[in-house]
Amino acid sequence: MTDNIYDFSATDINGNEFNFSNLKEKVILIVNTASKCGFTGQYKELEDLYLKYHDQGLEIIGFPCNQFGHQEPGNEEEIKSFCQLTYNVTFPMMSKIDVNGDNAHPIYQYLKQKAPGILGFKGIKWNFTKFLINRDGTIINRYPPQLKPSELEIGIQSLLK
Repeated sequence: MTDNIYDFSATDINGNEFNFSNLKEKVILIVNTASKCGFTGQYKELEDLYLKYHDQGLEIIGFPCNQFGHQEPGNEEEIKSFCQLTYNVTFPMMSKIDVNGDNAHPIYQYLKQKAPGILGFKGIKWNFTKFLINRDGTIINRYPPQLKPSELEIGIQSLLK
């Protein structure tokens, strides 16, 4: 397994290849998302952070996932429409992936290995788990779903300096 976040790529929600190498020197927040979850309202705070700090080097990447309570049943077009119409999401969204199991996307295999959860648990427990990565590609921390994106603002500000 690679030891560098910048070696990964994913397919974005429009079907285009998205290379993480384009995010060098940026602060990155990666989040697994779902449209029908109790935490779905976090899209608003994620978008607020993105609008506020994108010009300073923050990149937020959303990865829709249907592995938790089947709370992301839609296809890419439906997900994209929901995000834009409901929360006016402008940060990059990827195509729907698995974050756990044998078919977990390679970037999630990497994130879970580098930043395990409580008691070393490597699996993702629910939608809106967040990974914060600094400008040199080091994973700073993994945050649980219930932690609101706005609670990360001070940490993001310090990484952007």
